[in-house]
Amino acid sequence: MNRVDRIYGRKVGIVGMARSGLAAAELVLQLGGTPFVSDVLSLDKLESAIKRLEKSSIPFEYGGHTKKLLECDYLIVSPGVPASLDILAQANAAGLPIFSEIELAYWVCRGRILAITGSNGKTTTTTLLGEICRQSGRPTVVGGNIGTPFSSIARDVPEEGLAVIEVSSFQLERIEQFAPHVAILLNLTPDHLDRYASFDSYCRAKLRLFENQATEHFSIINDDDQSTKNYQIAGQATRLTFSTSESIATDGVFLRGQRLIGRVGGQEHDLIGVDEIGIPGRHNLSNAAAASAAALACGIEPEVISNVLKQFPGVEHRLEEVATIGGVRFVNDSKGTNVDAVIVALESISPRINLIAGGRDKAGDFSRLIKPALGKLANMIIIGEAKEKIFEQVGRDISVVMADSMADAVRRAFDLSHPGDTVLLSPGCASFDMYRNFEERGQDFKQEVKKLKNGKGSGYKIEA
Repeated sequence: MNRVDRIYGRKVGIVGMARSGLAAAELVLQLGGTPFVSDVLSLDKLESAIKRLEKSSIPFEYGGHTKKLLECDYLIVSPGVPASLDILAQANAAGLPIFSEIELAYWVCRGRILAITGSNGKTTTTTLLGEICRQSGRPTVVGGNIGTPFSSIARDVPEEGLAVIEVSSFQLERIEQFAPHVAILLNLTPDHLDRYASFDSYCRAKLRLFENQATEHFSIINDDDQSTKNYQIAGQATRLTFSTSESIATDGVFLRGQRLIGRVGGQEHDLIGVDEIGIPGRHNLSNAAAASAAALACGIEPEVISNVLKQFPGVEHRLEEVATIGGVRFVNDSKGTNVDAVIVALESISPRINLIAGGRDKAGDFSRLIKPALGKLANMIIIGEAKEKIFEQVGRDISVVMADSMADAVRRAFDLSHPGDTVLLSPGCASFDMYRNFEERGQDFKQEVKKLKNGKGSGYKIEA
């Protein structure tokens, strides 16, 4: 069966009315299917989504999932929907197929898909690789878990084009045929343990990225990540690796001295000097190596890769420079939603640091922050639902200050800072207790920084 035929004339139930659910509904409608969208939230929390559905005359329900979903040919599940949802159990019992939104988009995408997953670095690597692809002259779209749902852009990719998409473990849980031309696994560290029974089950969800790949595809693996090495990679793709050390065992991208070297198909390329890469930090060197390996696998010229690596400025909400006020630097790392991301942020910034952290806990072990905080962290200002847990796990070793809101946290952090210090927002938690997403949280942080007219009564002004 043609993959698009799985949509035409079908009644498709869509569980979840967030961005990816709305995009999936619109895609189904465009391709001759009949979408039905269902959400558990109340009307007042879904007003903008409902207006969008009504504009397209797409039927929907809110305030709970009813048996109407079980009358569909199959279900599409948004990534934020809990896997334990009762309606999904009923669908399974009835033998109703359940797919993720990226599976739906895969059915209609004509171009090659370059998919990036991992616990940390996904957005930076996806954005960087997307820019390399654009600069190569190939028609390119960028999206997925990065913000623009894959379903919104899948039809825009011509056969000669590239779709560079960030994918999460949630999205990979319910794939069936999804097989990217290039699949990148950046790393595996504990995350989302509020959803998964164990770290192992979380890792196995990530590793589904490779299972449908064929011999003409490429899998790209982090040769420096021990957790990744603990697993057998499925699929039949050509294996490439990337490393920030001297690594010559397989094709891929690695260091030779202070040069980033790429080798694919036995052909070697001197890509760039480490000190020439625009985004700083060892973690970003790893991201650059991963993106370079994918670009080489797609036949993109080394000169294009090198030029983009020099010019790429990084991404919003990932170690983003916001302002300097009275000699105090403010950095937005709102996308740091797990403990390992906070550790990376701490390692990337010189002391002293006043860290704003907290939010909705994902079963993180915050005691792991104690060692990297020594000698770097002046204070930890904590907010959100997780602040009591964070205090219990680190309060004996780290100076902790509790705050009631982002505004309160920013002001307290500034009051505790001296010229030369950095106020870092790197929450180590999800945002959903206070915000719709990490982007909204980061924007709130930046707005509160901008509101600081002076510091400690000395008339400090924000520097350019």
